[in-house]
Amino acid sequence: MEFEYIYKKPSALTSKANSYCPGCMHSTANKLIAEVLEELDMVGKTIAVFPVGCAVLSADYFLTDMTIAAHGRAPSVACDIKRCRPDKLVFAYQGDGDLSSIGMCETIHTANRGENIAVIFINNAIFGMTGGQMAPTTLVGQASTTGGKSRNPDDVGYPVKMCELINQFKAPKYIARFAMDSVPHIRDAKKGIRKAFELQLNGGGYSFVELISNCSTNWKTTPLQSLEFIREKMIPYYPLGEFRVPEEM
Repeated sequence: MEFEYIYKKPSALTSKANSYCPGCMHSTANKLIAEVLEELDMVGKTIAVFPVGCAVLSADYFLTDMTIAAHGRAPSVACDIKRCRPDKLVFAYQGDGDLSSIGMCETIHTANRGENIAVIFINNAIFGMTGGQMAPTTLVGQASTTGGKSRNPDDVGYPVKMCELINQFKAPKYIARFAMDSVPHIRDAKKGIRKAFELQLNGGGYSFVELISNCSTNWKTTPLQSLEFIREKMIPYYPLGEFRVPEEM
């Protein structure tokens, strides 16, 4: 009897079992990127840049060329690589503590220059790998190890909305925010990642794709509860959608 494959592991991923926490949607984000690379036939023509934080674990799972940047510096490293190797698809894959805290300067200036790279931004509203410290994206009232039981905006300000911030610049071409809480939203996220990569391959310029994700370990929830938190708390503050799309897409 012959069998037809309906679903299989993308060729852009290694066979190594991932070491993300149970229920963490980093693994799904990795899979989406890998599927897009396979569909675009870019597995052997891509250079990925990973930073410090949970995102760096991705370096064990992709079968692309890659490098690891210092904390927060992935956009700068990615744009340097792209300028040296314009024939390659180059993307940076960063968490919110990395991208919007220590790496805010690199994020802003890379976007403002309109570098022809793609940035995939995992926003789980907390510093993950280092133990649950408050991030620039931590919600008002959300607990963290450095913010206590509740983020107080009178002391530390309000959560930063990165898509809205980057959308103020003229140079970026594609800016979008998706969520990883449900199958329909995950399908939308894959479409957004594909748009960002296709835009770069066509010389279109800078893309910023934000993925609202979870961190059940540092949120002190079960994986299912963390998905409910995304729906009930994060999406209302971080609205989903495409903020900027080139006319030709």
